Amino acid sequence: MSVLSRRPVADAVARRFAARINAAIHPAVTPRFPEITVPTTDVTIGTRHGPVAATVYRPPTPAGAPGVYVNAHGGGFVVGHRAQDDAWCRFLAAHAGVVVVNTDYALAPSTRFPTPVEQFYDVVRWASEPGREWDGTRLCVGGQSAGGNFSAAVSRMALENGGPAISLQVLHYPPLDIATPPSRKASPLGAKAVLKPWLCEVFDTAYVPERAGRRHRLVSPAWGANADGIAGIAPALVIAAELDRLRGEARCYADKLDAAGALAEYVEVGGVDHGYDIMTEDFELIRRMYELIVAHVRGAIG
Repeated sequence: MSVLSRRPVADAVARRFAARINAAIHPAVTPRFPEITVPTTDVTIGTRHGPVAATVYRPPTPAGAPGVYVNAHGGGFVVGHRAQDDAWCRFLAAHAGVVVVNTDYALAPSTRFPTPVEQFYDVVRWASEPGREWDGTRLCVGGQSAGGNFSAAVSRMALENGGPAISLQVLHYPPLDIATPPSRKASPLGAKAVLKPWLCEVFDTAYVPERAGRRHRLVSPAWGANADGIAGIAPALVIAAELDRLRGEARCYADKLDAAGALAEYVEVGGVDHGYDIMTEDFELIRRMYELIVAHVRGAIG
């Protein structure tokens, strides 16, 4: 067992190198889609674990009460912030005609499971409430990387708690099995892969220190029998990256969703690694994948 799997060590590494890791995973790049401008408002949303900050993106020309999409950013549960998804949220609001609620959440190791995912669930419930400027009955959730993990968990929570009704969950290169040690997950890129096994070990331990806890259905939905009994869960669009260390667990969960009648589509993006839409300059590919998600969102909420 790696020394990085020990809670004090993982926590110290996560805290000491958070800024460095953040820069490596989410580097500053030329803003994407600068031609897309939509109205935005920063808001504070109350949750059972305290308030969280969010940005609300509105479609430029809404027709009636639009649907709503709640977005959670990535960052391995440890780093990241909602601003890194600004280009995606502008694109989605403009092209899908939905309101996008792009939220922050508490980060590990200062705050661990289940607090962040419960915060996200409370934001989703807030977005679904009547009396908003959007139609909360036409609701989608989604996220990239850790945000995809939260979206899968919130969809399971909604199923088990009787709501809110979710029309679509978008799981974009998500970690869905942190119970399996990272050393057992291969990437065709080997040591050049974005997600190094040691980095995954730090992230996973910071979020859920005890290995047994990583088997929880809301932490690792693709592990073991965790996907048993998910009939009726929100339809899912699962997008994996071909060279990503997490590709296998995304494919596994997609198969389990399919068996439950809840897979909208599984897509594997060829020739790219984890975080490709944030860390590369392939705007043609990024636009094509964003348009795919837009089409699913529009189809899900009408």
